[in-house]
Amino acid sequence: MTLQIGAVAPDFEADTTEGRIRFHDWIGDSWALLFSHPKDFTPVCTTELGVLARLKPEFDKRGVKLMGLSVDPVDKHSKWSEDIKETQGFAPNYPMIGDTDLKVAKLYNMLPADASGDANSRTPNDNATVRNVFIIGPDKKIKLVLVYPMTTGRNFDEILRVIDSLQLTSKHRVSTPADWKQGEDVIIAGSVSDDEAKTIYPGGWKSPKPYIRIVPQPK
Repeated sequence: MTLQIGAVAPDFEADTTEGRIRFHDWIGDSWALLFSHPKDFTPVCTTELGVLARLKPEFDKRGVKLMGLSVDPVDKHSKWSEDIKETQGFAPNYPMIGDTDLKVAKLYNMLPADASGDANSRTPNDNATVRNVFIIGPDKKIKLVLVYPMTTGRNFDEILRVIDSLQLTSKHRVSTPADWKQGEDVIIAGSVSDDEAKTIYPGGWKSPKPYIRIVPQPK
């Protein structure tokens, strides 16, 4: 089963392209994005790693650390990085885990516990389910899980949009509607009574239905 939203993200130690890390210590007081790939030198993942490198300044602005994972050794990641730079214009500027023993993939339920075999002998299809995105908060709890097939590249602009929503709603008692973007109106959370809402929003709110209370995005 996929790890559930609200569960503590499993901690682990691993070798990465930027040295050995303990995951929770590496996150510190930041937010984190952990994203996984079934194999190095695969076409869709090559484009994803390049796009994420290009967008890293946007994640930095939001206090989000990036960590990649592939079921291949770290030295192979470094060679793949050269191809990514050549074909996408940006090389990975964030650490990539070398998960050769499948430990992290199993820990995060991306592979079954009985999965085995040397990483070099496993094909992308063997690791097809290692295509997840986990957004993790400073409290080390999972805030979002996305799972993609190998044939569909991830939309990192959407992931940034979700992070904006997660960070806003962690500070204010609001929810964001469908297709919401930074700066647009939000919805008062259902846990806030009308009496409370009058104190928080003395200017009132728009209410097309009693259960929908629309206000400007809090500052």
